[in-house]
Amino acid sequence: MIEQTLAPAPAFEAAALATQIRAWGIELGFQRVGISDVDLGHAEPRLLEWLSAGFHGGMDYMAKHGVKRARPAELVPGTVRVIAARLNYLPAAAADSWGVIADGERAFISRYALGRDYHKVMRRRLQRFAARIEAAVGAFDYRVFTDSAPVMEVEIARKAGLGWRGKHTLLLTRDAGSYFFLGEIYTNLPLPADAPQSDHCGSCVKCIDICPTRAIVAPYELDARRCISYLTIEHFGSIPVELRALIGNRVYGCDDCQLICPWNKFAQTSAEADFAVRNGLDDVTLAALFGWSADEFDRRLLGSAIHRIGYERWLRNLAVGLGNVPPRSPAGARAVAALRARADDASALVREHVAWALAQHAGG
Repeated sequence: MIEQTLAPAPAFEAAALATQIRAWGIELGFQRVGISDVDLGHAEPRLLEWLSAGFHGGMDYMAKHGVKRARPAELVPGTVRVIAARLNYLPAAAADSWGVIADGERAFISRYALGRDYHKVMRRRLQRFAARIEAAVGAFDYRVFTDSAPVMEVEIARKAGLGWRGKHTLLLTRDAGSYFFLGEIYTNLPLPADAPQSDHCGSCVKCIDICPTRAIVAPYELDARRCISYLTIEHFGSIPVELRALIGNRVYGCDDCQLICPWNKFAQTSAEADFAVRNGLDDVTLAALFGWSADEFDRRLLGSAIHRIGYERWLRNLAVGLGNVPPRSPAGARAVAALRARADDASALVREHVAWALAQHAGG
């Protein structure tokens, strides 16, 4: 990534502009906007400890950028403030998540990925937001990010007053739970910063207790190597054998820690058409998805976050899910038929996971 130094900011009345910025963000469809300073020094030691423990797994880019995540002014020289925004994503018409997870024959896909790729939606919205600010104050320097650079999004959002960091490491807020995306505008505008929110997790550890793979190793500490979201999305190779049965039918991401969180009883559905369910992915069988050809995968999922993992890993994940369908049942028989159809798949990765899944049904 090419670094860019921001130029001196234009003159303006800071407090009034900050108030306007929050209002403009709401007008543009964000649910909440806040402003953070760039002092993340308190978060840097924890970041380094997390990396040293190897909890980032195969996400080498996390280690590559190192402390730059905790130093916004090093990522984009000249940055003095970060405008943070959140956007709800929960589709209004999606099938009940717990119901899908309980039915081993159906595929569970994290609710954030049922519609259009959020990277594109958020980036476009943030650019419009920055253009609205520019129309009012004149040319200023900025860069927009949304899960696309070494940015400590949750920490910035916390400092900007958008919520607090939950024990599952996601941002939480009392009025909307955690089903939202975060985006940032790094800027040279010296705006007044907002005050952080206090933590409201209390003694609750439901997210820790429910994690299928015990990836939340301590409050506020996640071992990505065990996280189903990491294993099904970020991880490139074979899924560790000892974790496969624990994944169940979660084939792209995992929402268990969010589903169990008491604060998500206040979660709000999204009115964004881009986040509406596409291709019936909220309620579809594993076998049906496993039957897609590479061309069908591309045609149906182009423009989706799922498309980023590619067809091979998609089949890998589905093979694991099919291996976890209850055996010796009509659903199990259908799973075995689907798996046998790909026993000689061109991909060694897919063949390996298909063989494991068939062995599960054979009792081996």
